[in-house]
This record gives sequence, structure tokens and C-alpha cells, in this order.
Amino acid sequence: MIEERLTFFAALYRVSENPDQGMLLLYGTIVVLSIIAYNLGFSHKLPLLKSLVVYAVLFLGCTILSFLGVFLPIAEGLAVICAVLLIYRIRRYIENKNKKSIEV
Repeated sequence: MIEERLTFFAALYRVSENPDQGMLLLYGTIVVLSIIAYNLGFSHKLPLLKSLVVYAVLFLGCTILSFLGVFLPIAEGLAVICAVLLIYRIRRYIENKNKKSIEV
């Protein structure tokens, strides 16, 4: 019954069968996807100490999100966010490249 309600990544990592390893893998997935989303869409050049604070808060927030990610599509949403931000970055790069070639 619980297996039917698990999200894709929670079922993939078999959280219901092996909760310790499954939750650790789910937490790692959420952390990696959050870091990618932050770097693609929101990061700026920060001093080292401020960057460490941002990543520490990100790691703490991902702890809460990993518990919610068992039954709610947190990791799946982050994957979609990363895909959209990647497409946006690529399009912006192509447009800037075309503008520079026109100006020359």
C-alpha cells in the first residue's frame, strides 16, 4: 500500500524496503538537484564565507525536503526546474552570441 504512494525517486531508491540507504540516496539527489538549480538560476559571485553560508542553509533545507520527498514530488520538481533553467541558459547564450556576431 505504501509502495503505491511513493514518488518516482523514492520508489527508484526503494525507500520502503531499505529506508536508510534509500533516504540517503533521495537526500543526495535532492541536494545535487538543488545545487544545480541554484547555480543555473540564482547564483552570483559571492565571497567564500557567504557561499559557505548559502550552501549550509541549502543542505539544511534539503534535509526537510528529503522527508517530504518520499510522498511529494520534490526531486521530480527540482529535475523539471533544472531542465527549464538549462534551456533558458542555453537560449540566452545563443542570443548573446548572435548579438555579438551582428555587432562585429
